[in-house]
Amino acid sequence: MSAIIQASPLEKLSPEPLPTGDSCVLVIFGASGDLTRRKLIPGLYNLACVGCMNPQFEVLGIGRTPMSTEEFRRKTGEAAAKSKDTRDFSESGWTDFETRLNYMVGDINDPNFYPQLRSRLEEMEKNGSSPNHLFYVSTPASAAEPIIEGLGAAGLNHRDQGWTRIVLEKPFGRDLESSRALNDVVHGVFDEKAVYRIDHYLGKETVQNILVFRFSNSLFEPVWNRNYIDYVEITVAETVGVENRAAFYEETGALRDMVANHLLQLLALTAMEPPIAFDADSVREQKVQVFRSIRPMSVEDVARFTARGQYGSGMIDGKHIPGYRQEPGVNRNSVTETYAAVKFQIENWRWAGVPFYIRTGKRLARNLTEIRVHLKPTPQPLFASTSSVIDPNVITISIQPDEGISIAFDAKRPGTQVRTVTVQANFSYQESFGSKGPVAYETLLLDSMRGDATLFTRRDEVEAEWRIITPIEEAWAHLPAPNFPNYAAGSEGPTSWHDLLEIRGNTGEHAISYSK
Repeated sequence: MSAIIQASPLEKLSPEPLPTGDSCVLVIFGASGDLTRRKLIPGLYNLACVGCMNPQFEVLGIGRTPMSTEEFRRKTGEAAAKSKDTRDFSESGWTDFETRLNYMVGDINDPNFYPQLRSRLEEMEKNGSSPNHLFYVSTPASAAEPIIEGLGAAGLNHRDQGWTRIVLEKPFGRDLESSRALNDVVHGVFDEKAVYRIDHYLGKETVQNILVFRFSNSLFEPVWNRNYIDYVEITVAETVGVENRAAFYEETGALRDMVANHLLQLLALTAMEPPIAFDADSVREQKVQVFRSIRPMSVEDVARFTARGQYGSGMIDGKHIPGYRQEPGVNRNSVTETYAAVKFQIENWRWAGVPFYIRTGKRLARNLTEIRVHLKPTPQPLFASTSSVIDPNVITISIQPDEGISIAFDAKRPGTQVRTVTVQANFSYQESFGSKGPVAYETLLLDSMRGDATLFTRRDEVEAEWRIITPIEEAWAHLPAPNFPNYAAGSEGPTSWHDLLEIRGNTGEHAISYSK
């Protein structure tokens, strides 16, 4: 049973004024790559179409693939027309937008390339381009260091007139040591305030809405603690496999790929204390405090409080799916996990004794990203004499595929007897506002152009995340791997997930499953 919560008509008729990014030249390293085609260019096109783009904005794409600017415009236009992130694509709209796009062939590992890049940017500025430079490292993580060092050696890390910023894509290292080393390289060239470490989950509308939901509603804020909340589960489930990223995934695995950034960020937003202001440093400081409250696990802890899996063959949407070890480019004896689950304890005053269950996996039953906050049951069996079962309240924050928030509570069934039923109050972005809002990369690209780092991660935040994850990775390397594969494609994951819950005694009334 459900009820729909809608925004008032006034909200629909009065959209907020659209902010405009600063003028700048966006230099994209890896401009011929997949991320640029699927995410960055569609996001920029959308911003231009809704009036968020400064008239003095241009893109200079850098890539090793030889092509002219005209060919770059044609290829990115074809990709934007097909991208699911592009809204209202039109030939006339693209014709107006593509004049902002330029391309330059260059080898990012060649130190001699960066003086050439500086000359190109100086030439563009003489011809009327913006003096502000935004460098976007859309490359594998291994390529970040030579790009940063090359920009520094060429003097492109600062401007006498205008600003310089750099955007870095995850992963920010592969463990605590490499993360610190990468950050040392970054800080040797750029000031921290000029560094924007991007986690695209933080650009999603519902993720940003977590703080609004928690801190602007007196109905929920007082109960958001150990006194009323029983446990929290955070799930990122995917039906897709490794696709064409086998080489990357073999070195990374689910824990590094998803838990070390996306899921820990969702945990921090769910658990953090209220910041003194909604600005970059205030928000990020509170997230860091959450990470510092999670004690790194010993090998024994990892054996008890984590689970890992690897998918075998199975069926999804009526199609036969090969197992992970049968994917092209995957070692036939691979012990890389495609599923990871962890029970975290946040050892602070608010959350003492409340477990946070984190799980993510590929080739699962359906696509789902959600946070489920399970409240404690009522303290006395008021309706024990009835045949009804009183379910505890659950708040579900859905991030994808359908963004929204639902609240499960109990109500009396119509009739002469007292019988209860669980009902849902549902808020949907699509139903309430007629739109899912901007895609994540639109928000984050615009914020980086405006100099707003609130939705980006800070150095100490990244290193605090790795301080939690690295002991798990090291313990998994020490402990014998499970007998992979241990779950079928199209299932809900390995049974070891249920074993993880049984440690707490959640074998019956608290059994965790996907929300319906």
